[in-house]
Amino acid sequence: MPRVFHGLMLLLVLLVAQPMGAALAQVQFPQTPLQVLAADGRRHDFTVEVASSADQLAQGLMYRSKLAANAGMLFDFGAPRSVAMWMKNTLIPLDMLFITPDGRIAGISQRTVPHSTVTISSPGDVKAVLELNGGTASRLGITVGDRVVHPIFAGN
Repeated sequence: MPRVFHGLMLLLVLLVAQPMGAALAQVQFPQTPLQVLAADGRRHDFTVEVASSADQLAQGLMYRSKLAANAGMLFDFGAPRSVAMWMKNTLIPLDMLFITPDGRIAGISQRTVPHSTVTISSPGDVKAVLELNGGTASRLGITVGDRVVHPIFAGN
């Protein structure tokens, strides 16, 4: 009988100690193509996961240890609003591109710091945020004013 009790206690401890990330990892994200059109005419193609539900927006890229070079996550907030994000529980540095309803990049926060609780705010009201691997915007020459092409943006 004591062995069964200890086995049950061990199981309970393991269940309680399960990292929060494992539970959050169950949220699924649809994947879609997205392009960034630079002012100089260059086009950059990405495959992004789209976060639009409350659970998806809350989880984002937390607990991910890697992100493919041409991948990202597009946070669709619906109506334009001021956005504030942080990097708590995010394991990799990211570039955050703040995007207006017409698909224009209004601001870029480059190489955000993993695990940071410092608030990263949009430069005004935005419809979406595109998160890419840290350094991608600089490497590809993506700048404020460039256009993001995706069905969530007006005129796309």
